[in-house]
Parts: sequence; structure tokens; C-alpha cells
Amino acid sequence: MLLPMDEPHYLPRSPDLMSRGDTALVVVDVQEKLVPAIAQNARIVWNIRRLIDGAKALGLPVLGTEQYPKGLGPTVVELAEQLGPLPAKLAFSCGACPGLFESLPGRGIHKILVCGLEAHVCVQQSVLDLLADGWRVYVAADAVGSRFEMDCRIALGRMDSAGATLTTTEAALFEWCEAAGTPEFREISRLAREPGP
Repeated sequence: MLLPMDEPHYLPRSPDLMSRGDTALVVVDVQEKLVPAIAQNARIVWNIRRLIDGAKALGLPVLGTEQYPKGLGPTVVELAEQLGPLPAKLAFSCGACPGLFESLPGRGIHKILVCGLEAHVCVQQSVLDLLADGWRVYVAADAVGSRFEMDCRIALGRMDSAGATLTTTEAALFEWCEAAGTPEFREISRLAREPGP
């Protein structure tokens, strides 16, 4: 029998880690006319879909936007059904969408994981605006893309140097989940084992 003094000592959870209680997912402009031009588009859309599935399984808010849908079309079918109606914008930054983030602080959310297109335009401008507004921002590096690899690479470097935390889809899913042995873990584990495109 363990006496109170013999109970295991647990380290405090790092504030650098995301959790299901403090993080929202933002999906930026993954639209029909833009996706085919993006390098590695099938893998990026697949990773975004896994992030949405994981966020929903764990109860994280999922937000999104569409950039000038009249010209770029709606969100791709693989994601549109899960996201529902999204606000349209003309400005590149999601910060121009009134009310997109306003309900989150009241729910204890102060971290945002960003994914979507294009890394060097709408994603980067959204990330920099969110940082300026005081959010803790994460970017799923394997769930963002640009038409040209150099644009994506430079954008990731710039967002990193500005204070965003770069991560990956799988790292984010397990970070949100936090522990094994739960029904949610089984869903996250299934998403991690899913064969990619």
C-alpha cells in the first residue's frame, strides 16, 4: 500500500503544450480552385481533415474561413461537410472576420492551431495578426501549403521567428489527447494509423 508520501509525483503540465481545454483549430481557405495548384495538396488536405476529426472527437472548437469564394470557389468537399458554413473574407488575414475569435476567451481558449492555404499569404498574415492580438499560436507545418515550396518554407521560418510554434498534425493530435486508455485516444490512434494519400 502506498502511503501519501510515497505517491508518485507528477510534473506540472508545460504551458507550451496545447490541450483540449485551451486550444481551437482554425482552417484557413482550403478552397476548390486553389487546392489543385498547391504542392502536395492531397497530403495537406488529408492532414487538415485528420485535424478536424481529432478536434471534434476531443471537443475543440473548429473555425474556418474562405477567401473570396466567388473567385476561389467553396471549401473542398472533403472538408466542407465537417466545417459547415464559413465566413467569407477579402482581406488575407482571418483577423478581418468580425467575431471569428470573440467567443473563445470566455471558454478558456487562448491557443490557436492554424492550418490551411496559402502558407505565405493568408496563413502567415492570420498567424502574425493573432500573435499581435496576444494569442499563443501554433502552425501545423504539414497541414499548410503554397503553390511553390520556397514560399511555404520561408513563411514557416518567418512565423517561427515571430513567435508561432511549429508542430505537425500527429504531434498536435496526441498533444490534445494527452493520455492513452480513453475512448478519445482510440479515435486519435485510429487517425494516426490511417494510411495517407
